[in-house]
Amino acid sequence: MSTPKDPKSMTDAEWREHLTPEQYRVLREAGTEPPHRNAYVHHKDNGTYVCAGCGEELFSSATKYDSGSGWPAFWDAVDPAKIQQHTDTSHGMVRVEVTCATCGGHLGHVFPDGPVPTGSRYCINSAALGFKPTTE
Repeated sequence: MSTPKDPKSMTDAEWREHLTPEQYRVLREAGTEPPHRNAYVHHKDNGTYVCAGCGEELFSSATKYDSGSGWPAFWDAVDPAKIQQHTDTSHGMVRVEVTCATCGGHLGHVFPDGPVPTGSRYCINSAALGFKPTTE
């Protein structure tokens, strides 16, 4: 995945060229992929999960856990400044949407039912992520 030069100024056409159709649907149209059938739900390698849109480091494998939800879940972000949270009232409910602070891409949602120490469950679409393994 190449990192776009200035993701905040990319046009819709440039995003469509840069992303796969599924990544575009999730990141740019706030889509959701099916549960249990996505690339990182059972992924256990050590490393860092990055934004599939811009390559920003978002979540560490050290904070990933099996929430049983069907999507990758993390109890914290690498750096709170790298994500943004917004109220989402779509689908007849109130949730907290999580987006990438660098490119604005939709990542998923955060819920207050996660494990200690944060109590947060970042429920993130695999299509919104890439993965950089830890090199030793």
